Amino acid sequence: MAQMYIAYSPQLPMLERAVHVMFAVILALLWLPLGSATRAGRAGPWLDALLIAATLACTVYYVSHVSYLTERMDNVDPVLLPDKVFGLLTLLLLAETSRRVMGWGLLGFTAVFVAYAFVGPWMPGWLYFQGFKFDEFIEIMTMTGHGIFGITTQASVQLVFYFLAFSAVYTAVGGTDLFMDCALRLVGKKPGGAAKAEVVSSALFGTVSGSAVANVTVTGSFTIPLMMRTGYSREEAAAHEAIASTGGQLMPPVMGIAAFVMADILRVPYATIALAAAIPAVTYYLALYLLVHLKARRSGIGSLPAQEIDAIAAILPRIHLLTPPIALLAAFFFDYSATSAAIIGMLAAWACGYLPHGRPITFRNVLDVTDDCVRQAFSVAIPIIISGVFIAIAIQSNLAIKFSSNLLELSGGTIWGSLFFITLGVLILGTGLPTVAAYIIAAILFAPALIRLGFLELPAHFFVLFFGVLSMVTPPIALAAFTAAGIAKANPDKTGWLAFALGIPAYLIPFAFLFNPAILFIGSLFEIATAAVSLMCGTAAWTILIAGYVFGRIPRYERALYGVLSVALILAPLGIGMRLGAIVAFAVAIGFSALMQGRRDTVAGTVPTR
Repeated sequence: MAQMYIAYSPQLPMLERAVHVMFAVILALLWLPLGSATRAGRAGPWLDALLIAATLACTVYYVSHVSYLTERMDNVDPVLLPDKVFGLLTLLLLAETSRRVMGWGLLGFTAVFVAYAFVGPWMPGWLYFQGFKFDEFIEIMTMTGHGIFGITTQASVQLVFYFLAFSAVYTAVGGTDLFMDCALRLVGKKPGGAAKAEVVSSALFGTVSGSAVANVTVTGSFTIPLMMRTGYSREEAAAHEAIASTGGQLMPPVMGIAAFVMADILRVPYATIALAAAIPAVTYYLALYLLVHLKARRSGIGSLPAQEIDAIAAILPRIHLLTPPIALLAAFFFDYSATSAAIIGMLAAWACGYLPHGRPITFRNVLDVTDDCVRQAFSVAIPIIISGVFIAIAIQSNLAIKFSSNLLELSGGTIWGSLFFITLGVLILGTGLPTVAAYIIAAILFAPALIRLGFLELPAHFFVLFFGVLSMVTPPIALAAFTAAGIAKANPDKTGWLAFALGIPAYLIPFAFLFNPAILFIGSLFEIATAAVSLMCGTAAWTILIAGYVFGRIPRYERALYGVLSVALILAPLGIGMRLGAIVAFAVAIGFSALMQGRRDTVAGTVPTR
């Protein structure tokens, strides 16, 4: 209710952010208690109660001192003793809730930055800076708009709850079931039908959910057993689910929370970010669908049993359930804020539940939706809030500027050397961290280096976002793959490597829009169309190279041909004329493969399989 009140009656930014932070901490403490099974033993509930009481005390302090915090002059007015006590207490509470929500990874990373803030005067070379005094640290982190009450927390205040609520309500009224049934009807009878249905359903669900893990949980619980019944191993089924669900964070209109943070950092409307993501996201799923198709043909994996598809409830009577995402899109189109668009979509979903063939929101459903929304809300909000700590340190110490300069020197000033280190750095940062935290760190440390290399700001930020998303399926810690492996009862490590292999075409897409910004809708309509076709043909060529199959198994020289075409279409900085020529060359290559396969089938005395 507090979030709904803020949406239509905005308060002072410091008040909104302080209340949001404290609510997130309290919810995390309530939903993730210490319990008697931990080292705390029977004292666990008492410790939780003490922490909640401390959080309430901090809330009272910040709410009652909003005017003081808003009007004081940074770096001029003194930091009083109560400021230090409640500031330090708030940071410690955030550290504990971060540990409960995310484990030690994010907390350890933040601790390194905090230590750097105080040992800066003793650091060597470009890492040196004058360091923070304790008063300065508390002021920056808890009394200004730079630390835990900074821009990332504002994004959490304005966006996180509303889009999670929309997704939860839409799922409750049957919207995601409609996506699944549509996918099964569309592709279930085709070769590899179960895996194709999983790709299509994940793409559809990705339009209303910005979380890879949530996507895996919702669609994977149905599609993974389905794939296993049609011939896929446990690891293969889990890997397909993981790589397909990961793309949901890139699929408009509801992308991952990191995309909303990007809009705030770049100070552009979220609709601009969503539009820019359209071609890369569609290409991502087209490449994955093609890979599933070619591998199914090569391995002889058949379709789903007809009786399973025929048993699906009719689609047309439930078509009104498409209204909520359409309403969400329309709100963006008519320049409503992201918050208002999410609320409009949520209200439309709520109304659809009371129409024929819908699921009305009952009192029990409200409790389930609330529980689901709250769990996801604090799980996303806590990492976003605590990321404000290392953002403030990186900016105030000039570490971000010095890091990007020295990164370019390390790579010898070459574009490809720099891209290698940046890609590796983003993937490492994303290991075990939520995408939003990985993106924020990368946006501070790596995006400026890309911009200094001459790339545009939007492609530079999309580049680090894309690899932050792909870190969810990049070993050794691939969170989406591990979640899918848990559902399939598969080996997590093997699942992670299989998901990585399936996603190789996706790893090329960021390089494409970095060199050709038209893919992100920057340029004329003709340039955008040419870039889109070129990217799709390029990823298709790379997919054929991986699968080793087009109309049949292809020899090595044909695979090499598709590899060269893929590089030319995706990575080479071609002009429009040469790009059109490369597209024609790809079409000729497909025709050549069809001709050669026909000859091979004639020699073998068989009928070609299409």
